[in-house]
Amino acid sequence: MADKDVEQTDERGDAPGPWWADLGTWGAVALIVFGGLAAAWVFLRLPGTPDEPVSGFYGASKVIAIGLVTVGCALLGRRRTRAAAIEETDERERA
Repeated sequence: MADKDVEQTDERGDAPGPWWADLGTWGAVALIVFGGLAAAWVFLRLPGTPDEPVSGFYGASKVIAIGLVTVGCALLGRRRTRAAAIEETDERERA
C-alpha cells in the first residue's frame, strides 16, 4: 500500500463523555436533591420501592455521589479560573 493511500492524522477522536459531564453546578445540585428525594422515597417505602431497600438506597447514593463530585469539580474549576484571572491582572500591574 502506498503512503498516499493511507490517511494519517494526529487528531484524537472525541469519545463521548459520561452523561453527567456537562451538567454544571446547578445540574449537580439538582442531582443531589433528586438523590435525597429518592432515598426518602425508599425510606418511607412509598409505591415503586424495590423489594430490597438496600438496592434503593444504593441507587440513591450513587446519584448523590455523582452530584457531589460534579459540583465539587465545577466549583474547583471556577476557583482556579478566578485565581488565574487575579494572577494575570497582578502580572499586568507589575509590568
